[in-house]
Amino acid sequence: MSHIMLKQIEETRLALVSAFESQDWESVSQLDRQCRDQVSVAMLDCADIEEGLRTQLEALIDVYRRLTESCAQQRDQVASELSNLVRSNQGAKVYQLFG
Repeated sequence: MSHIMLKQIEETRLALVSAFESQDWESVSQLDRQCRDQVSVAMLDCADIEEGLRTQLEALIDVYRRLTESCAQQRDQVASELSNLVRSNQGAKVYQLFG
């Protein structure tokens, strides 16, 4: 049973990577919940799969690190675009005022 849990965690992690790479954020959200549930169950009964569970958790940490970095980059990009839009809008108002 415990090796089945490891396989499920691995499959969910791979699906999470795939959803992340295709920027399918709804699937990322669903897979994140599924992953958390699977890890919680595995943590309750991990005596005979400790090494395999550690390996899967380390791989998950890497996926979440990449997800976090990507989200931060996208957030920064959107913030920059919004700042540029606000400046352009302010410039247009000044131009209209004197134009």
